[in-house]
Amino acid sequence: MNFILDSGVGNTILFNINHNDSIPLFNTRKIRLQGLGKEDAVEAVLSEKNIFKLNNIIGKNQRLYVIFDDSFDLSSKVGLTIHGIIGFDILKDFVVIVNYGSKKLTFISKENYKPKKCNKCETFPLEFNKLKAYIDVGVILENNPKKVIPVKLLIDSGGSDSMWLFEGSLPEIVAPKKYFNDFLGEGLSGSVHGKRSIIEALIMGKFKFKKPTVSFPDSVSVTHARKFEERNGSIGAEVLKRFTVIFNYPNSEITFKKGSKFNAPFRYNMSGIELVHNGKVLVREQDYSRIGLTDKLNSSENNTVSLEYRFKYAFKPSYKIQNITEGSPAHIAGLQKGDIIIKINGKYTYGMKLEDIVGYFFKKENTKINLLIERNNQDYSFSFRLKNALK
Repeated sequence: MNFILDSGVGNTILFNINHNDSIPLFNTRKIRLQGLGKEDAVEAVLSEKNIFKLNNIIGKNQRLYVIFDDSFDLSSKVGLTIHGIIGFDILKDFVVIVNYGSKKLTFISKENYKPKKCNKCETFPLEFNKLKAYIDVGVILENNPKKVIPVKLLIDSGGSDSMWLFEGSLPEIVAPKKYFNDFLGEGLSGSVHGKRSIIEALIMGKFKFKKPTVSFPDSVSVTHARKFEERNGSIGAEVLKRFTVIFNYPNSEITFKKGSKFNAPFRYNMSGIELVHNGKVLVREQDYSRIGLTDKLNSSENNTVSLEYRFKYAFKPSYKIQNITEGSPAHIAGLQKGDIIIKINGKYTYGMKLEDIVGYFFKKENTKINLLIERNNQDYSFSFRLKNALK
């Protein structure tokens, strides 16, 4: 099974169960789980005393929450079949090194971990609340550009944004004047919307990020998350990926080592398109391994050799527009929810990963995007340029 390693969750959650699957669950009882989003809590089954295995790592007496609601579907948004989320349960007993550059996870037993001297590193203490880890950092906001505001943020490796700030969690935390409303993500209890903007700076010890992107989720969607009153928001993967991160839960600390992407510019999706996986389509491709040579002889002409092309059929991924932000460049160009993207800037999307396609929407402002889409069994071409809505 494929799980997202998400430091923003406590217990392990299993979902996306095929109706043909058979999973033995022991010591079960029905419960309701409340997460991010405006909808009601979802029904789940709590199962105790399970065994989890990750290569040579074995966890016994593990607690597992199982959700049977088909509406909670991360697979289409990731472009990979996702069966669940795991966080604290696998982080609590090891020192876990997350190398975003090499896309590698290393698990070290707490007894064998020996920290190395590192000038590019800084270690921070962690505070835990309900199986989730929090870090104290500083932010500088537009309304007071000379003051560093101390904030407590959830370490959320499963969140794709740079950071979230909860408006009103401190008197100083107010969204900047320039922002736009957008879809921020999917929670257990529905979609999360809010304001996207930029703040003056994020300060993490000796590390300082200027003009990072930030999101201010609407208060209703994060009601459950704000029950921990000291929390002011979360810090996500767009910041974490700029480091090699060492989660040391046994010692209640986290270490950041500056990575190759540390100085990469902060950008957001400037197209207005939320793209998801749309199943698979049958595609005819030229089979270069089966090209044959045919000799032709004609008395009045020279001998000629012609190539005999052969084709093969294969199922390839398809992608569609799940949502589109009103007033965005894509919306103004005429694109609509449900459009299936066939080509982007001349490339067939069936040969691309979801993250590669979405990467086009994070390029520099004024980058031209050409799309060939399918709508109601007809093909249409659209063009637009990425626009920074915060200028």
